[in-house]
Amino acid sequence: MLITFFRAIILYIIVLIVMRIMGKREIGQLQPFELAISIMIADLASIPMTETGIPIFNGIIPILGLLVMHLLISVINIKNLKAREVICGKPSILIYRGKINEKALKKERFTINELQERLRGNNVFHLGDVEYAILETSGQVTVIQKPEKRNTIPEDFNITPEYEGIPYDLVIDGKIMYENLQIIGKNYAWLKKQVEKFNMTPEEALIVTLDGKGQIFCQKKESKGA
Repeated sequence: MLITFFRAIILYIIVLIVMRIMGKREIGQLQPFELAISIMIADLASIPMTETGIPIFNGIIPILGLLVMHLLISVINIKNLKAREVICGKPSILIYRGKINEKALKKERFTINELQERLRGNNVFHLGDVEYAILETSGQVTVIQKPEKRNTIPEDFNITPEYEGIPYDLVIDGKIMYENLQIIGKNYAWLKKQVEKFNMTPEEALIVTLDGKGQIFCQKKESKGA
């Protein structure tokens, strides 16, 4: 039983490292070859995890082999456009200029109901509002609405919004993010002064953030006795 426990931990670490090396794509964004490799890795890890009679390297070596294969295919995808089309396929236009492309639906084995479901997932509830719907190689559907149905943006009114930048976490659960303080050119003394305006110390804060406009958000940790 103890052997199985440690084998599971080792294989989990190996799979975790391999998946991190493979990249940060979400499951719904995986290309077909990436999904196939992910499934195979899971299957290879599960066998030596439970079968103690099988050497653990019988699972680790094939997993590393799949990692090498993944990296090789990824390089080919970057270098060769034709190979990319063969491996990943090409996007399909399901709706073109407001008209449903029946041939594309049949080719991709997509029903009208599935198309409507994907549109609803993009917050589009009426087919008549869609100018283009594109089935990406990852299986996701990108929707471009008709100009009169799209949400307005500042550019439509010739308005140029102020630059906002990105927010920085300065304190998380009472821990000072010194690296972020250094990025924004501040120090602990400045942070303490800012947080004291909220009647607390940085160590007492649940979170402290600074946005691109210089505004600070601060919330105090709940007391343990609360």
